Amino acid sequence: MKEKIIPYIRSAGVFIGAFGKWVGIAAVVGLIGGLIGSAFHLSVDYATGLRNQNTWLLWLLPLAGLLIVWAYKFTGTEGKGTNAVIGSIHFGKDVPILLVPVIFISTVLTHLCGGSAGREGAALQIGGGLGCNIGRLLKLSAKDEPLATICGMSAVFSALFGTPVTATVFALEVSSVGLFHYSGLVPCGTAALVAYGITRLFGIAPARFAVEIIAAEPGMFVRVALLAAACAIVSVIFCETMHLSERAAEKLLPNAYLRVLAGGALIIAMTFAVGSMEYNGAGMDMITRAVEQGQARPFAFLLKILFTAVTLACGFKGGEVVPTFFIGATLGCVVGPLLGLPAGFSAAIGLSAMFCGAVNCPLATVLLSVELFGAAGLTYFAAASFIAYMLSGYSSLYVEQKIMYSKLKAEYINIHAK
Repeated sequence: MKEKIIPYIRSAGVFIGAFGKWVGIAAVVGLIGGLIGSAFHLSVDYATGLRNQNTWLLWLLPLAGLLIVWAYKFTGTEGKGTNAVIGSIHFGKDVPILLVPVIFISTVLTHLCGGSAGREGAALQIGGGLGCNIGRLLKLSAKDEPLATICGMSAVFSALFGTPVTATVFALEVSSVGLFHYSGLVPCGTAALVAYGITRLFGIAPARFAVEIIAAEPGMFVRVALLAAACAIVSVIFCETMHLSERAAEKLLPNAYLRVLAGGALIIAMTFAVGSMEYNGAGMDMITRAVEQGQARPFAFLLKILFTAVTLACGFKGGEVVPTFFIGATLGCVVGPLLGLPAGFSAAIGLSAMFCGAVNCPLATVLLSVELFGAAGLTYFAAASFIAYMLSGYSSLYVEQKIMYSKLKAEYINIHAK
């Protein structure tokens, strides 16, 4: 009897020890990530409010760009971004700790002066930098250190959007599409929940939208499928535009200072050309209007693609996910009624499908839909996400993202996204 019990006790001890170890590490990462994420969230919101009240700040965008380029060169973090964090997960590359304050300040400056960008790129970089360096500080093994990096990504993503379940799955899903490390569920979930709790202590409200879900009918699923296909096409256009514009900007203006000056001047000119600042900043107000009021300008999604491409290609900092939300919501709001769908509902579908097509994370997208819009439309959101995932091909906002398995058949391919 003793010979049978002892192995079970030892096995249980291993699992309990690993559980305690990762809960402890993840709680620390979540605490620090939650505090920094809360500060970042409040800073970006304050910068956005200040810009809305003082539109003349747009004229300072080129100067802000010069400061951003100088900061990256001075700290030796030039070229380090979300793709570098994903590379850290794959290959154990170092994510410099200086990236955390640099991307924090640079993103706030971009939002303050009217650059068109999101927040999650900074969230993934801040979180990845924190997690990676905490892992090194704790002398984690080569296999454990990437998990600490992913924990950090989960924590700060959760802090910014108030979506802890999505943050958990997104961080695990985004680096290697088709390969999901279940061993990361407890660590990443713990970090995301702790960070989310910290934001609630600061009174930061999670992102939520009120949308009326239509009854589940076969005809409506066909219409949703057509909308998802349209979003998949636009997600490919968006990804290609982002990559091509970055390469073109670097080729035309190799000097980073001249490039960011030109980009700032172009954003100013584009803003006056369209006669509105709706496409500057993240555009959360426009997303809310599209989803909750069913209102969007016909070509808003195209203008947001252009504004975001110029902003990020020329050296300003931020993320692509909130612009993806904007593009998907406004596209859905315009195309949905043409298919016989309510504008607000189709805006929510468009947001989800566009996000999935751009980042290749169908599971995270379904969970994001539930956390943002509620579970009533789960079947619609799931269908749209799965369709957009398949039809978007191997395009992605993140070129370091690996596609481990084919989208067409059960085949291991292990290629980089395009």
